[in-house]
Amino acid sequence: MKKNKPEKVICAMSGGVDSSVAAALLKRAGFSVVGIFLKLADLPRFQKGEKNAKKVAKNLKISLLVLDLKKEFKKKIIDEFLKEYKMGRTPNPCVVCNREMKFEFLLKERIAKKADFIATGHYARLRREIPKFKLLKGKDKEKDQSYFLWQLNQKQLRHALFPLGNYTKKQVKNIARNCKLPIFKAPESQEICFIRATTADFLKKHLKSKKGRITDTQGKTIGRHLGLPFYTIGQRKGIGISGGPYYVLRKDLKENILVVTKCEKDLLRKELTAKMVNWISGNKPKFPLKIRVKIRYRHKAAPATISKIANNKYKIIFKKPQRAITPGQSVVFYTGQELLGGGIID
Repeated sequence: MKKNKPEKVICAMSGGVDSSVAAALLKRAGFSVVGIFLKLADLPRFQKGEKNAKKVAKNLKISLLVLDLKKEFKKKIIDEFLKEYKMGRTPNPCVVCNREMKFEFLLKERIAKKADFIATGHYARLRREIPKFKLLKGKDKEKDQSYFLWQLNQKQLRHALFPLGNYTKKQVKNIARNCKLPIFKAPESQEICFIRATTADFLKKHLKSKKGRITDTQGKTIGRHLGLPFYTIGQRKGIGISGGPYYVLRKDLKENILVVTKCEKDLLRKELTAKMVNWISGNKPKFPLKIRVKIRYRHKAAPATISKIANNKYKIIFKKPQRAITPGQSVVFYTGQELLGGGIID
């Protein structure tokens, strides 16, 4: 990675360990690094993050830009998040944020500052096979974050660097300690950055709920729900009915009914339909295609076959049934270590 002539890179810095070490590694590799902090909400974690990012930038002797993107973030991420829940789906805002916020504004700053690259602290790897760029899983299987990057394209990847891709989390923490970065003891950040406590609390604050019936699979009323947005497929806790355990099986938006089951096997499904599919390479592969599929971040990728059924809609049939396939979540496609792309579960 050592360069004869220093190339400039715009590095996203959240004030956490990962992005701070990413910046440190880039500087160590000989890049001219400019840090950038994205102020996305008026919350204590962003205020602390900005403070930490400034400390790290001073420690590394690099400049730090602070972009106030609260309005854009509310419109593109928070409002869409609430809209999806209102429609009965369970969205993944981190995926959209990577495309619409992080990479969008980092690339704009790259042009404005005449930089060569942008960089983030994601645990993912990039293989440059000119003219194509392949996105690969991170070396650390537990921390791999390629799942959240399936909406990226070749234009974005052409200018991207992922300094942590070949490191484990343990190695990253050691680097932070050895570099005496002022944040090496910082706790892990939570997945949804704009939620203070729980998703349920956030939804109750921002969405009007309409109570309704809870029924079993035979249509018998066995309780009352607080509002369909507050439940997700496969949920066991917090349903509020005795005699269980019960699991959320489906949501009937038309009738405002929550259907639950005592049989966990009812949650198993062998196929799903994906919409808004993006292929990282920019080219659609030949179908049917055998792949490995993740239906949520912590889901173990499962063997499946994908086929096209309509305009940008695809059917995925699993080799074995999968538990709690949830509309609105990202379904992501792999072959070996390579991230092929993904879509939204329809």
